[in-house]
Amino acid sequence: MSQFVRTAAFGASLAAVALFAVGCGQNAKTGEGKPAATETAHHDGDGHDHKEGEHKEGHTHGEWWCNEHGVPEEICAQCNSKVAADFQKKGDWCEKHDRPDSQCFICHPEHKAKFAAQYKAKYGKEPPPIEEEEKKEPGKS
Repeated sequence: MSQFVRTAAFGASLAAVALFAVGCGQNAKTGEGKPAATETAHHDGDGHDHKEGEHKEGHTHGEWWCNEHGVPEEICAQCNSKVAADFQKKGDWCEKHDRPDSQCFICHPEHKAKFAAQYKAKYGKEPPPIEEEEKKEPGKS
């Protein structure tokens, strides 16, 4: 076998091993490795005042936490209309604020503490401020 063929075969084998290792870095069913944000990697933009790709700095929909709305990304109904439909089917919906009642921090401020505790348990620090807190003007609720 020529040197060129051996080098090419070795390179192809190395590339295959690298791709296999990268592709096996997470397990969505067991939660091992980096969490997979199922159904939320695509941001459908429902209920947002921005277009696709115009997120606030540092926000991506492939992470575990939705910085914009203060809940885990996989259950963020404001980012994913399929998730929203599931909450609506269960009867968990705040018509006034167009989000799950269990995630409506306007009507139920105590719910925010529940989600903040999840973030703190995972990261050991308080979650970043959510979009509504950043937009809140003095004297308005």
